[in-house]
Order: sequence, then structure tokens, then C-alpha cells
Amino acid sequence: MSGLTFIRTTRLEEVSKFYLEDVGMNLWLDQGACRIFKSGNLLLGFCQREESETEGIITFFYDTREEVDAMYNKFSGTAEKPPRYNPEYDIYHFFCRDPEGRVIEFQRFESKMNEYITASKNLMNRRSIRKYLPEMPSKELINKVFELCRYSPTSMNRQKYYYVITDNRTKIKQLAKVRGNSTSPLSEAPIAIAVCCTPETKRIQQDADIAATYLLLAAHSQGLGTCWITDMDRVEVKELLDIPLEDYVTCLTPLGFPDEFKELPARRDISQFVKSV
Repeated sequence: MSGLTFIRTTRLEEVSKFYLEDVGMNLWLDQGACRIFKSGNLLLGFCQREESETEGIITFFYDTREEVDAMYNKFSGTAEKPPRYNPEYDIYHFFCRDPEGRVIEFQRFESKMNEYITASKNLMNRRSIRKYLPEMPSKELINKVFELCRYSPTSMNRQKYYYVITDNRTKIKQLAKVRGNSTSPLSEAPIAIAVCCTPETKRIQQDADIAATYLLLAAHSQGLGTCWITDMDRVEVKELLDIPLEDYVTCLTPLGFPDEFKELPARRDISQFVKSV
């Protein structure tokens, strides 16, 4: 189920411009007298009416304090106070107002959050993480990741991929030395995972690669970090993780809560990688 919130306004054009240009939302649907804006998983609609609704609080939340600070710099003229930490709710936030006087809050949740990332944001924002917090993800959270991995597509639906997970520090340290600097991120996280596939499928490498992609995206959707480490289809890796020699290992990845935030790097324009023939 999906949903959205509609709010009455007497100044649709001005309010639309504010949420589009100042806040940075996107126009999701224009129904004429009603316009629906989108930001992440938030759908917010404004409808032209004879009276305005100004009660309640519209809250936008971000991944970092720096992003909250950036919004404060933009709205400092109407902000009630500078951003601050609120221990009651464990958030970092500030308040300001839109053109009709509605209270808007910009914040960051300081504590770990349940799943909220949209599919598009998940695809755009996943990064290779090489620094991790020592905290071990709960078994429940890890199971949520693998529940999503169940839907990885495979050749003829054979579903012959599998994951080998370990939190054994001795094994993780040995794995982290296999390729020097390339595998060193494994030692930074509390968990290491190998993505494997059996030769019972005709597309062993492709099935394993897709299963690895699903793992990376599923982990990110649950607030966990990963780092794709390839060239690990090696005897020493298989012996450490009790993987049959005939099975294929497409990659290993650390898994844990990120201890770093990475900005979006430059990306090619669509015209540079989409070709018509």
C-alpha cells in the first residue's frame, strides 16, 4: 500500500514554487487544482481551496547533519533557531515556515532506522563502504536482507546461488589478506559474506553476479554497508569458508553499519552509454 497527504492552500502557485525550488521536491503529478510533490518516500499534495490548512508539521529527514546544516543555511532567515541535538527524540533538527506559515522541520535521526529508502534512491545512493562501526547487526536485520535476496532472478529459475556468512574474526582476518589492500575492508566489518553459485545452473557466473547485486542493494535498503570485492574464486577462500571447490564464488563483501558517508560521484550522461541501432 502507498499513500499521500493532501493539504488545502489558498496560494497554490506560491506554495508550489517554494516546495519545488526552495525545498527541492519534484512535481510527481499535476492535477490542475491539486499538485503532488515527491521527495524520497514522501508524497505531499497541495490543493487550491478557499481556506488554508496550516496545522501540524511537515518533516524532511536526511542521512547526515551536514545536509541539515545546508538546509539551515538556505532557510536561516525564517528558522526559529539553528540546528541542535534533541535528546528526547535523538534527532538533530531545526524548524522554519513555508509561505503560508506552516511549520517545516529538517532533521536527521541519530539512531538507526528501519527501512525507508525508495527503490530509486537505493539504486542511486548505494556506495562501496570501507569503514564500519564495530556494532554487530541483529539476526533479525540480517534476515530482512536475505529475505529480499530470495527474489534474485536466475537462469530457468533454478535458484542455485547461495550466501556464506561468517563473523569468525580469525577467518575474516585471513580473508582480508587474500588480495592485500583490495580485501582489507573485510577486516573493518563485523561480518563477511561470500556470494556463491553451484554448477547445477547453466549460467553459474551470471546467476551469482545478480545474486551479489541483490545482496548489495538489499543491505543498503536496510541501512547496512557493503563493498564488492571480486577475484575471490580461489581455493584458499573456499577452504576457509567450506565452499565446494566446484562451486563459483563471484565476490566477497563486508557487512555492517557504515562509519563513513560518501557523496554521489560524477556520473556519465545517458547519451554516453545508451545507443540506438
